[in-house]
Amino acid sequence: MNNKLNDIKNTGFKVPKDYFQNLEEQIMGNIKLNETLQNVDDSGFKTPEGYFDTLENVVLAKVNSKKKPKVVSLFNKQSFIYISGVAAAILIMFAVVFNESETSLDSIDTELVENYFIEQGINTYEIASLLTEDNDINLDIELFDDTFNDDSLEDYLLENVDLEDFIDQ
Repeated sequence: MNNKLNDIKNTGFKVPKDYFQNLEEQIMGNIKLNETLQNVDDSGFKTPEGYFDTLENVVLAKVNSKKKPKVVSLFNKQSFIYISGVAAAILIMFAVVFNESETSLDSIDTELVENYFIEQGINTYEIASLLTEDNDINLDIELFDDTFNDDSLEDYLLENVDLEDFIDQ
C-alpha cells in the first residue's frame, strides 16, 4: 500500500514575513499598554450631579404628555356612503339584468294601484283630468270587469261612501 503521508514535504503552515523579529516588540507593547490601563482611575465618562435622581421624572413627563395622537377611523361616514351606494347600484343592475318576469297589465294588482294613488295623494279629480278626451289619450285598459248600471252604482255608494266625504268637499 502506498502511504502518501510519508511523502509530504510541506506542512501547510505559514508564518508572516518577519514574524519572529517583531514578536518581542509586540508582546512588550501589549504589556506596557495593560500596565498603563491599570493605572487609570477615571474612565472618562461623567454624569452631572443628581442626574439619576431626576431622570425618572423627566422621562415620565415626556411620556405622559397631554398631546393626544390623531385618530383615524377605519370606517368613516363618507366611505360608508360611497360603499353602500356602489353596493346598491350593483344590486339594481343585477335586478334589472336578471329579471326574467315580464310585467303585464294583467299581473298588476288593482290593490297595488289603489295603494299607489293613496300614498301619492292623487285624488279622483287629478285622475279624471288625465283621462279627458282633449288630450287624445287612448286607453285600451279595462279597469273593471263588471258593467255598471244605476242600481249597482247606487248600492256601491251607499255601502262604501260616507256622506261626510261629500260635505267636506
